[in-house]
Amino acid sequence: MDLILWRHAEAEEGNGILTDPERRLTQRGEKQARQVARWLQSRLPRKLTILASPTERTRQTAHALGLAYEVEPKVGAGATATAVLAAAGWSDRDGTVLIVGHQPTLGRVAALLLSGHEDDWTVRKGGIWWFGSRDRGGRSETVLRAVINPDFA
Repeated sequence: MDLILWRHAEAEEGNGILTDPERRLTQRGEKQARQVARWLQSRLPRKLTILASPTERTRQTAHALGLAYEVEPKVGAGATATAVLAAAGWSDRDGTVLIVGHQPTLGRVAALLLSGHEDDWTVRKGGIWWFGSRDRGGRSETVLRAVINPDFA
């Protein structure tokens, strides 16, 4: 199984008028989402499930891919790392799952996968962390396949 964590791109600041779930991507955020989407499009496998947080900014980020996605509250703002991994079916599911979500949750998922402990790691706005799981000698291993930020996509 592969798991891709994609943090939503740059979004508007809260201004007292919009609620947090309503915040939209800025122009820069829209550009970031398109850049990363282009990088992903040539690399994504056919067997793919995309789960996006219910917020406007995550749905806009996911929409940049031009592929169908599911809105999944279990990966929404404030989700726990274990809830995100459970929603993704890590590491028992076949294929690839792409999660479009938020900080600090995605950083905590990355830390848990690579170190075995949750920690406050940073996933940059619009950035992705791509993980794989494999079986080695009867033991499951996590492999970091790629880390891409919008400026490098």
